[in-house]
Amino acid sequence: MSMSKKLGAEFIGTFWLVLGGCGSAVLAAGFPELGIGFVGVSMAFGLTVLTMAYAIGHISGCHLNPAVSVGLFVGGRFSASELLPYIVAQVLGGIAGAAILYVIASGQAGFETAGFASNGYGEHSPGGYSLVAALVTEVVMTFMFLIIILGATDKRAPAGFAPIAIGLGLTLIHLISIPVTNTSVNPARSTGVALFEGGWAVSQLWLFWVAPIVGAALAGVAYKWLGSEE
Repeated sequence: MSMSKKLGAEFIGTFWLVLGGCGSAVLAAGFPELGIGFVGVSMAFGLTVLTMAYAIGHISGCHLNPAVSVGLFVGGRFSASELLPYIVAQVLGGIAGAAILYVIASGQAGFETAGFASNGYGEHSPGGYSLVAALVTEVVMTFMFLIIILGATDKRAPAGFAPIAIGLGLTLIHLISIPVTNTSVNPARSTGVALFEGGWAVSQLWLFWVAPIVGAALAGVAYKWLGSEE
C-alpha cells in the first residue's frame, strides 16, 4: 500500500474518532433525555475505533493515535520511517474532526465551547483530580490500551477479532478515566479540540502528549518480553 493511501486512511480515521467520540460529548452528552452520559460517550469512542479498524485496518493498520504508533514502533511492529508521517496525518485528522464539530456545535443559539471535550487536570478535570492523578491515569490507561492492541494483533491471536477487543478496550478505558481527565490516551484527539477551546486546554495539552507516549512506549517494551516465544 502506498504511503499516501496509508496517511489518507490515518487522516480519515482520526477525523472520525474525534468527530464521533468528542461529538457525542459535545452534542449529545448534555441532553439528559437522550440518556447518553459518560457511558454513551465511552461507547462512542470505542465504536469509532471498532468501525475504522474494519474500514481501514487493511490499509494503514488503523493507529489513529500518535501514542499507538509509538507503542507499535517500540514493540517492533512499525517502521521508524513511517512514524513521523503517521503522527502528522493523525494530528491533522484530529484538527479537521474538531473543526467540523465546532462548525456544527456553533450552529446552536447561545453556543459556548464549555471545554469542548478537552482534556484537563486540576480545576479542569471533570472530577477535580490532581495533576499527579491525571498523569498516572493517562500513563496506565495508555499502557493497557497498547497491551490490548499488541496482544489482539499478535499473529497467534484469533484472526479477525482484534477490532472488537480494541474497541471494547477503549470503551472500558473511557468508563474508568472520563471523570479524571475526560480521557485522552491519544495526543491527536487532545490536540484537535484543545486548539478550538484555547486557553487552559492548550496550556495543559503537554500532559496529554507526554503521558500517553510514555505509557505506550512502556507497553511496547513490556509486550516484547510478554509476547516473546522464547
